[in-house]
Amino acid sequence: MTKPILVFGYGNPSRGDDAVGPLLLDYLAEHLDLSHIELLSDFQLQIEHALDLQDRELVVFVDAAVNCPDSFAFTPLTPTQDHSYSSHALSPAALLSVYDTLGKQALPHCYLLSIQAEAFELGSGLSERCSANLIAACRFIAEFLKQRPSR
Repeated sequence: MTKPILVFGYGNPSRGDDAVGPLLLDYLAEHLDLSHIELLSDFQLQIEHALDLQDRELVVFVDAAVNCPDSFAFTPLTPTQDHSYSSHALSPAALLSVYDTLGKQALPHCYLLSIQAEAFELGSGLSERCSANLIAACRFIAEFLKQRPSR
């Protein structure tokens, strides 16, 4: 049975701050009851991930962002065809657009948790600043998810 909440952290753990999506999932696995939450990680969003949105009530995408004005941002998503739509990797909004074209179910509530990042060098660890941003984002999303009633 599909769990009603999906948290999808994406990014490359070998590229410094790009690891924040998967690292946030590690935090949630250690600190939350996952009986109604599924955690999913990948390097990038692909068209096939539209199927992971089926039968969900809530989906939270988590990614590093260089243009984030604060330590993190939590924004609602709507389907949008953007320039990533035809490439091998998609934005969350483009993935929602793909899901919408399937026409099988209404979209779940979807959000993007963007974590401010600055260093993406291959083989490097998290920058000090991004590490602090990740801690703040982890605390925020854990509290947000605890407030969601389970099925």
